[in-house]
Amino acid sequence: MKKFLTAVLVLGLALLAGCNRGGSDGVLQFPSDGSPVRVYMGASPTPHRMILEYIMPALRADGIDLVITDFIDFNVPNVALTDGDIHANYFQHIPFLNVYMERTGNRLHVIGPVHVEPIGAYSLTLDDIMDIPEGGTVAMPQDPANTGRALMLLQQAGLIQLDPNIGIDPIAGVLATPDDVISNPRNLRFIPLEAPMVARALMNNDAHVSIVNTNVLLDGTPLCPINDSLIREAVFGNPYANVLVVREENADSEVIATLYRHLTSEAVRAFIQRTFTGVDPVF
Repeated sequence: MKKFLTAVLVLGLALLAGCNRGGSDGVLQFPSDGSPVRVYMGASPTPHRMILEYIMPALRADGIDLVITDFIDFNVPNVALTDGDIHANYFQHIPFLNVYMERTGNRLHVIGPVHVEPIGAYSLTLDDIMDIPEGGTVAMPQDPANTGRALMLLQQAGLIQLDPNIGIDPIAGVLATPDDVISNPRNLRFIPLEAPMVARALMNNDAHVSIVNTNVLLDGTPLCPINDSLIREAVFGNPYANVLVVREENADSEVIATLYRHLTSEAVRAFIQRTFTGVDPVF
């Protein structure tokens, strides 16, 4: 099944690569003849695609024809954007993007934040995070930005202590790894997995606790981020807001500015609040 999904994504991107992007040098522009401009977007299925689909009628009225490609693997959308296969993506927070840019040397541009999905810890067997046993297992996302985020959540619960020299940057977040844990009284064992697999570990009861990204939780489980989490990040002051990202050449594009204006409208705020429990607008 995984090979099939990968093949579908590769085929979809190959098709996109052959399409007319509109504008010179890849810069998105509204055509002078008044015809719509086609914008190719990469997004996670939930809630990002659903939010984009909600604004599609308003975008069409303003001359934008939005084409959305779903990405399940978080490692792919920034590569697709860098390579010019899509014009923009909407699936990630800034710390995740910063790790990608540092590792690859590629530069992408953040247009602005849309919503925040506080990460949470969940269990099918425990009623309290402090009930995790000696030698208990914790599944968590394995990408650097979200690993540090998960470890911070455990530290806030008093289960571990991280090396204080790591520091916390409001933009870069905490890029901690299990090697930075200096106190682990319960000898917890950490299981790093690709983000979608953390939700599977939760539902299969493969770990005592799973620290799951909210969009993955909403897309793959019946659990409620607010009611079913053992512990959860705060909403206010959370540095992990999900953002709209483009290549630098489109940083000042009027087309992208129009897209972002619709993405941060009061109508979208109301749509998010009534549709996704545990997802909070930040505009």
